[in-house]
Amino acid sequence: MTLSRLFELASFSPAAPMGARPQRAPQLAVALLLASTCLPGSFVPGSLHAQEAVGTPVPASVPASGVLPAQALGADDLVQIMVPYCPELSRSFRVSSDGTLALPLLKQRISVAGLQPAEVEKKIAAALVADQVLNEPVVNLSVLEYRSKPVSVVGAVNRPLTFQATGSTTLLDAIAQAGGLAANVGPAITVTHREQAADGTMHITVQSIPVKGLIETNDPQLNVKLVGDEEVRVPEAGRIFVAGNVKRPGSFPMQDNSDTTVRKALAMSEGLEAYSAKCAYIYRQAAPGAPRQEISVPLQQIMARKAPDVALQADDILYVPDNNGKRITAKVIADVVGFGSTAASGLLIYK
Repeated sequence: MTLSRLFELASFSPAAPMGARPQRAPQLAVALLLASTCLPGSFVPGSLHAQEAVGTPVPASVPASGVLPAQALGADDLVQIMVPYCPELSRSFRVSSDGTLALPLLKQRISVAGLQPAEVEKKIAAALVADQVLNEPVVNLSVLEYRSKPVSVVGAVNRPLTFQATGSTTLLDAIAQAGGLAANVGPAITVTHREQAADGTMHITVQSIPVKGLIETNDPQLNVKLVGDEEVRVPEAGRIFVAGNVKRPGSFPMQDNSDTTVRKALAMSEGLEAYSAKCAYIYRQAAPGAPRQEISVPLQQIMARKAPDVALQADDILYVPDNNGKRITAKVIADVVGFGSTAASGLLIYK
């Protein structure tokens, strides 16, 4: 039923005696009452519906899934504020770069950096009372977007990225969001924490987390908690180079810096070729730009388990020389044997 139809019904009255005034006031009051209760957006002045229609703000359309867990606010975070009967404040606001909120109707900016949403609610309510905007304000604040909690994951991961640490985020959570560790991951992960003190100074702490301990053990101390403003660096594994008289020379990743030896390097290069020398050589660079040092390795004794294996370091070159004397001797013997076989065959044919 439309409002015009209600007024038509209200204006209709039975035929009155000559000279009598039509009684329309009761019908008009009933029509207005029906309009205030049945029609959307209509109201009776002075009623509760009138106050709600005028004072209740229309909140921004934010899905329930968009509200994030409550944690300390920071610069560039996006918050949603709801204050009944105050549409100027009932919308979304972004925290400025200095950690403050500039709100309408309030004389001063409100510092919110480092505060929980519940603490900000009390602070806004106190400011509304102090500025004589509302007597008993009810303030609700929810977080729509965090931008002050960045965590960067770079290095030997499948998908390097930067995300916002919301809720309870750990190092394993960060690695999972980065698609997991790459095949050439190094032995340790470096986590850099940055924390700004109350006086504005920045405190930086660095943690080294062993990859093997993080993945294979259930040690909660290694799975550190990330609260934002951290950098996770996953270095690539160091590489060693094998050259010389081996079946597959090349460069190979070191799975563990303390567990890569000459024997393992030869296994990765599919073993020695024939006529290898008794000694091999490691060429190691002590410092970037410095000449490489030559280290002799008793290869024959190591392979015969008569000497301890030698550990290799990242960027080492393992060179296995060829025993030219043995190779020449073997070639001469092969030629002599071949010549003797040919001569014997010719002698048989001659006979």
